[in-house]
Amino acid sequence: MYKNGIVAAHNINAIDMKMDDTEIEGNKRRKLQLELNSELVIQYLNENPDFLENYVLSHVNQERLQRWTAWKEQVRRQRHGENLNGEIIPDRKATLSKWKASMHSKKWSLLQELTRDIHTHSNKAQVLAELANCIATATSADGHNLYLVDDHQQQLLYQKPNNNNKCELVSSIIGSPRLSSTLAGYVASTAETVRTGDILADDRFPDGLAVGGEKCQSVMGLPVIKGDGTLTGVIELYRNVGGGIFTLEDEEVAISMVMWADICVEYVEMYNCMTRQRKLNDFLLAVTKSIFQDIVSMDTVIMKIMNYAKKLVNADRASLFLVDTTTNELYARIFDTGKVDENVPSKEIRFPMDKGVAGHVASTGEVLNIADAYTDRRFNREVDMQTGYRTKSILCMPIYIRGSIIGVVQMVNKLNGTFTKSDEESFETFAIYCGLALHHAKLYEKIRRSEQKYRVALEVLSYHSQSSDEEFTSVKTIPVPDKIVNITHYHFSPWAVTTMEKPIYVLYMFRDLFGQVVSMRENEKRYDMDSLIRFTLTVRKNYRNVPYHNWDHAFSVAHAMFTVVKTSKHKFTPQECLALFVACLCHDLDHRGKTNAFMVKSASPLAAIYSTSTMEHHHFNQTVTILQNEGHNIFKYLSPEDYKRMLSDIRSCILATDLALFFGNKAKLKDIADKNELIWEDYEHRNLVMTLCMTACDLCAMYKPWNTQLDLVFVIMEEFWQQGDEEKAKGITPLAMMDREKKHELPQLEVGFLVGICLPCYDLMTQVLPETKPMKDGALANMKKWKQLAEKPREEVEKDLRIDSSERRHSLIQYGEHSDDSSDSSEKNDETQEGDTLATDGDTETRSANSESPSRNDADDERDSVVDSLNEKYDEENVTPGD
Repeated sequence: MYKNGIVAAHNINAIDMKMDDTEIEGNKRRKLQLELNSELVIQYLNENPDFLENYVLSHVNQERLQRWTAWKEQVRRQRHGENLNGEIIPDRKATLSKWKASMHSKKWSLLQELTRDIHTHSNKAQVLAELANCIATATSADGHNLYLVDDHQQQLLYQKPNNNNKCELVSSIIGSPRLSSTLAGYVASTAETVRTGDILADDRFPDGLAVGGEKCQSVMGLPVIKGDGTLTGVIELYRNVGGGIFTLEDEEVAISMVMWADICVEYVEMYNCMTRQRKLNDFLLAVTKSIFQDIVSMDTVIMKIMNYAKKLVNADRASLFLVDTTTNELYARIFDTGKVDENVPSKEIRFPMDKGVAGHVASTGEVLNIADAYTDRRFNREVDMQTGYRTKSILCMPIYIRGSIIGVVQMVNKLNGTFTKSDEESFETFAIYCGLALHHAKLYEKIRRSEQKYRVALEVLSYHSQSSDEEFTSVKTIPVPDKIVNITHYHFSPWAVTTMEKPIYVLYMFRDLFGQVVSMRENEKRYDMDSLIRFTLTVRKNYRNVPYHNWDHAFSVAHAMFTVVKTSKHKFTPQECLALFVACLCHDLDHRGKTNAFMVKSASPLAAIYSTSTMEHHHFNQTVTILQNEGHNIFKYLSPEDYKRMLSDIRSCILATDLALFFGNKAKLKDIADKNELIWEDYEHRNLVMTLCMTACDLCAMYKPWNTQLDLVFVIMEEFWQQGDEEKAKGITPLAMMDREKKHELPQLEVGFLVGICLPCYDLMTQVLPETKPMKDGALANMKKWKQLAEKPREEVEKDLRIDSSERRHSLIQYGEHSDDSSDSSEKNDETQEGDTLATDGDTETRSANSESPSRNDADDERDSVVDSLNEKYDEENVTPGD
C-alpha cells in the first residue's frame, strides 16, 4: 500500500511539471501547507479515478500492468489463505520467506518452462539467452544483454539474435574479459554481481554498457559461473530512466535463477556431447568402411582422409603431410584445391620438420589451434602470397602409429568461426583412425611392391643365368695383354672388337683401374682375376638381344669412360674411377629396348616398383644382384666403408644416364664452372662431374666418325621403330622419332638431338675437362653432315637412308691409325673412313652393332682364333698399366 502511494505521488509530481509556472507555484505552496503524504495521494487518486486511468493508459507499459496484476492476485491469495493452486490453507502468520515464495512463484514457473523446453536448445548460447530472457521478465527489466567468454578465455562475445533467424544467435567480439571499463567487462574480470542505480554516474564503469544503454539508468550485472569456477558469461539487466532501480530483492531473484544456469548448461553440453559422440561414431564407421574397403594406393587413402577431415570440423581446406624419418622432412604430393571432392596430385613438396606450423606439430607432437594465423610467428605467409589464398584459422594435429608421429593433418579456415575444443577432441579420435589407415596403406603398398618385385625376379631369372663354367674356362685361358694400342683414342671403334675379344678388353681395363687403387696394407691383393672374369661374363649374359641397348653398347660406353679417365687431367679418386667404369659397363643391364615412358604406359611391373627413372633403378639393382652372386664380388677386398661408397657412386652414376636428370645436373655444374668455382676436393662437385661424364659416354656414338655414327643411328632407330610398332599395335600414336613411316625426318631429329643435348653436354665437358675436346669436335662434324641431309628433298633423303641391314657398312677405325688423342680433324675422318678396314680377321656379322653373344658350343671354337687375332694387335713388350 505504501509503495503504491509513493508511485502515485511520483506520477502526480510528473504531471505537475507539465503545468504552467503559475499553477506550479500554486501547487508548491499548497503542498507545503498540507504537508503532502501518502494518505493524501491515495485520497486524491480515489477522488479522481479518471485521472488515474488516463495516466496509466498513457504512461504505464503493458509489462508493468501485467506485473501489477500478478502482484494483486498473489496478495489476494495470501489474504484469503490460499496456496499457489487456489486451495484454502489454515490461517497463520505469513513469514518473510513465505511471502517471497509467493511473490516469486511466477518467476519459478518460467524456469520450469525453460527446463521442459531445454532439449530444444542446441547449444550453450541459446540456453543462456533463454535464461537471460526469463530473468529479465522476473526482475521487470526493460532489457538485457548476454555476453559469453570464448573457449580460450580471451574474448568477450556479445550474443544477439540473427536477423534472418531469430532462433539463432550471432556473436560479435567486444574485447578482453579482463578489460573493466564497461560493466560487463568489470563483472567478467571480478566475477562479482554488480547493481547500480545510475550507470552514467558510476565511476567504476566509465564506458557504461558495452552494447546499447543510451536510455538506461539502473543496471545489474550477473556473472554466469560453472561449478568448477570457470566464467561462462555475463548477463546484463537494465531499466530505462523512469523505470525504477533494481532492489536487493531483484538481485536475490536474479542470482537464484543464474545458479540454475549451471545445471541447464551442463545438461545441454552433456546432451550435445552425447549427440556429437553418436554422430562421430557414425562418421568414423563410415570412414572405416570407406578407407579400409578401398585401400588401392597411399594417394587414395590420403585424399579420403582429407575429405573426411574437412567434413568433420567443417573446414575449408585440408592438408596431410607425411614424415620422412631418413631426411627429417615433411612431404606431400596431394593438395586440396578447396573444391568439393577435388584433390589434385601435384609435384611432391618437401620442407624441414622444424619449419612452419606443420613442422612444429611434427617435431613436438603438440596440437595447435590457432584462431588468427597471421599473429602466430610459426605461420609461413609465403604460401598465401603465392596462392592468393587467405589463411585465418588453423587446426593442426599429429598422426601417431605405435607411439611415433608418421604425419600431420592441417585444417585451414573453419567455415563458421574458429576451431573449438570440441573440434580438437573429435579430430583427435579421427586421427587415430587416420594413423591406422595410413599404416595399413603403407603395408599394402609394401606387399604390392614385393609382389611386383617377385614377378620381376621370376621374369629375370627365367631369362638370365650366370655365366657357365665353359665360358669362364675359355676366357681364363686367354692371357690379358699388357698393352692395347690406341685403346685410349677417342676415335677408337669399340664395335670393331669381336664378341670374344670384348671380355679380354674389359679385363685389361679393369686391371689398369684396379692397379690405381691403394691397398690398406702393403702387398695386399686389390682384386681377384677369377671374380673379374665371372663378373664380366655374367654382365654380358644379362644384356638382352635388343638392337642397340645390348652388350656392345655397354662395352662402348665403358671404353669411352676409360678413355676419359686415362686422358683427362681429372682429380677423381681411384675408387671413383673404378665406380665410373663399372657403372658404364652395367648401366643398361637387362634393358628391354623400351623407354621409361613406354614401361609406365604399358603398366610394366618395373614401373609399379620404380615411379621415376624406372629402367635405371632396375639396372642398378641388377648390378647389385650380380655382385652378390658367389664368386662375383669384384670389390671383396675393399674396406666396408669403401665398399659402401663404391655402391653409392655406382648407383648415382647409373641413375645419371636418365636424360630426364641430365638437365638439372648440367645446370648446377655449369653455374659452378662459369663462376670458376669448381673445387675438385669437394665431393659434391666431383659427383656432378661424374654424372656429366656418364651422359657424355652414354652418347659416345654421337661423336664417332661419320660412317660409324650413321650406322649406329640406324641401329638406335631400329630399336625406337620397334617400340613404335608395338605402340601402333596397341592403338597408341607413337612419337615422330618412334614412327617408322617418318624415317625421312631422321636428319632433322638428329640435328635437334645434337643441338639440344649432345653439344651442350660436350661443351661443358670441354669446359671442365679440356682434354675431352675430341668429343665435341666429333659431334660438331656429324651435325654438319646431318644438316646437309636435312636440307635435301624428301626423296633424296629416303634414297640416302634406304640401306638394308645386310648391306650396312661399318666404317670402323683401324687399330693404330691415330698416333695421339689430339687428332680432331673431322674433315679427315670424313675422307678416310670409307676405306678403313679392320686389322683383325673375322666376318662382318661378328663386328656389327647387332652382333649376338656366341653360344656355349661356339666358345671353344672361337678361343684359338681370338688368341691369334689378339697376338697380331698386342704389343709384346712388357708395359705397365699406368703407361
